[in-house]
Amino acid sequence: MSTTPMSTTPISSTPADQLLIAFAQLNPVAGDIAGNVRRVREARALAGGQGAELVVFTELFLTGYPSEELVLTPAFQGACRRAVEDLAAETADGGPALLLGAPWVEGGALYNAALLLDGGAVAGVRFKVELPSHGVFAPGPMPGPMAFRGVRLGVPVCEDIASPDVIECLMETGAEILLVPNGSPYRRDVHDERLNLAVARVVESGLPLAYVNAVGGQGERVFDGGSFVLNADRSLAVQLPNFQERVRLTRWERWAVGWRCEEGARAPLLAGDEADYAACVLRLRDDVETNGFPGVVLGLSGGLDSALAAVLAVDALGPARVHLVALPTDERAPEGCAEAATLAGALGVRCDCVSIDPAVQAMETLLSPLAGPADSAEDTLASDMRGALLTALSVRLGARLVTPGDALANLDAAQRRALAALRNRWKPAGALGPDGAVIPARLLAEGDAPERAGADGLPTA
Repeated sequence: MSTTPMSTTPISSTPADQLLIAFAQLNPVAGDIAGNVRRVREARALAGGQGAELVVFTELFLTGYPSEELVLTPAFQGACRRAVEDLAAETADGGPALLLGAPWVEGGALYNAALLLDGGAVAGVRFKVELPSHGVFAPGPMPGPMAFRGVRLGVPVCEDIASPDVIECLMETGAEILLVPNGSPYRRDVHDERLNLAVARVVESGLPLAYVNAVGGQGERVFDGGSFVLNADRSLAVQLPNFQERVRLTRWERWAVGWRCEEGARAPLLAGDEADYAACVLRLRDDVETNGFPGVVLGLSGGLDSALAAVLAVDALGPARVHLVALPTDERAPEGCAEAATLAGALGVRCDCVSIDPAVQAMETLLSPLAGPADSAEDTLASDMRGALLTALSVRLGARLVTPGDALANLDAAQRRALAALRNRWKPAGALGPDGAVIPARLLAEGDAPERAGADGLPTA
């Protein structure tokens, strides 16, 4: 396999007194090497137009977080290498260098790598040391700094900053700035944890630290961004928003005591219920977009969970891409259809209301000769038929079938009710649904009462 020449000397031996570094808080797509290369080129062009000398991407940006089966495939590894070589060659044009996360094979081992691409070559390679226990990548050796335009950059990757030993090694080998590519998934209050960890490493090393995190939904994971820069005095110099893509230019200057990032924009961060809601929207949006679905089908049960899931879907995709379906019994049809129409009207979406009784009766006609009549206490057939009808409809339309269990994963009943109340007074930046109250007050008071879920219950997953 041909490889781009590895640079053995710094591009410039004269130390810089100023650096313009852009941080690319972007949304890579898992397994989409070509698409992610396009995103790298677009970000490089944007940052280059602002005068950036270096663009820092997040952990494994070239591949996103693909499945183990994919990343361990030699053909996929080879495609990654060729993409890196192509991007490295493009840096000979005098534009900004790239610090890119990618899988990298060296010496027969597969590493989670941060690659410095500059001057037409792979100018530096660093491997992640501290790894999760799943065993896909080999642990790298203790790292030294990378030389970039006469500046020594320490590049610990994600969990590496959880280890004081990795940062101590970088400090003792002359690192001047710590650039930390991350793929850190969202959970409530995680930003405070990251910030506390970064402060600890800054205090121990006396070095400024830039934490660059991915944003976007990849399967069960949601990456929330929230990248930031801490100076050596622990002051917050730059804060990027969470749950939004950004390419942000930062200005660095060498002072007598070391490098310092000029204070820039410090975006307010979503936290608590607002962050949970934004994470749900982002996960659903990226699930639909990355899998190429034109839209979603979602069943309404008449309860709070399905109403909240419908609102999330509209916020994620817009009204035109959401198709709601209510499947009440004949007994509840007038009430159920009116409730569904009220919600659909508030959201501006299509909603069809169809009685489930004919389908249940047809299935009962088929089942009775085989297994006898249904127990009068049995109430699963209607729910099963709703699931079958919604699945068939989604297949026929080529749409993604979304259930409350999909849209509201890992949220308990109290959290769901809190998010519903929140959405009636607030929506996140970039949400495509209408402003104002969209969930009926009745549902907030009632929640998913057992009698309602039993009467018009839908599959939850």
